[in-house]
Amino acid sequence: MACPFHQSAELNPTLLALDWLLGVWESDEPGEGSFSSIPPFRYNERLHFSHVGQPVINFMFNAFHAENKKPMHRECGFIRIQPGGNRVAFIIAQNSGLVEIEEGDLTGQQLTLHTHALARTSFAKEPHVQQISRVFQLRPDGKLEQTVSMAMEGGPLMQHLHITYRRSS
Repeated sequence: MACPFHQSAELNPTLLALDWLLGVWESDEPGEGSFSSIPPFRYNERLHFSHVGQPVINFMFNAFHAENKKPMHRECGFIRIQPGGNRVAFIIAQNSGLVEIEEGDLTGQQLTLHTHALARTSFAKEPHVQQISRVFQLRPDGKLEQTVSMAMEGGPLMQHLHITYRRSS
């Protein structure tokens, strides 16, 4: 679903360096997920990056199980970029009850982000996530690639998700 504001609102100049993210992206093939505490899984995902003319990008990520198509993980939030710089912040709310701020650097068409702050509901499922790292990269073939790594309480940072998307609008 296209955002009605995306076509009518002029892109805030602060966001020009991130304009390559805007639009709707859908998984090219199922992504792969794994972690030490769960069995490996495959998923499809739709990403929607939009703006309303403010110096912020709005986003919504929706993941679905590749085989049974049931909804899985959802994230929504905002992306801010430091005016005149390459520092980027993702402000994220997840359907699991986790809220986070990831910060990092924009280098060309690659975003590298790491946990800056985490909060969760008092009844969030354990073990608790302690750190998240993600990389978005626009590849030369026009596809968007995302790799997410995660560390749980007492564990090391390990790759959790890897997926490639094609732009659908």
